[in-house]
Amino acid sequence: MPRGGRAAEGREWLARAFTHVEDAVYLGLGLLLAAGAVALLVTTGFGFVRSVLAGAFVDHVIELLDQVLLIFMIVEILYTVQVSFREHALVPEPFIVVGLIAVIRRVLVLTAEFGELLEKSELIFRNAMLELALLTVMVIALVVALVLLRRRAPTATAEKA
Repeated sequence: MPRGGRAAEGREWLARAFTHVEDAVYLGLGLLLAAGAVALLVTTGFGFVRSVLAGAFVDHVIELLDQVLLIFMIVEILYTVQVSFREHALVPEPFIVVGLIAVIRRVLVLTAEFGELLEKSELIFRNAMLELALLTVMVIALVVALVLLRRRAPTATAEKA
């Protein structure tokens, strides 16, 4: 057998080994993310029931939204892991969705804190307004990126590593 043939076989074996390691890592990540999402969902559900029974739901609605959006982020990352596991390729769309959810989450928390920030100082409030403006620009940029990605071929994925 020519020497180049053995080298090619060795590279092929190594590539298969790396693929198996990659699959094992994706499986572990998927299990951790799924367990984390379920645990957070259960915790959020108990917190919701507790606040409703205590008659304090309105006081905790922002916290509830924050936790629900965090669950959405984890599930979207789980979807990304699933696609990466199945196709052995990176799909950019879920990353943009996670970024969009994270920005919206920050906007909700920031706007909920506006009353407190205004009481602290005008400078802190101005900085919060600047952050809100930057977050708005980020939302627009991420939505434009998402629209552009969805216009291209639906099966297009990043170059396989």
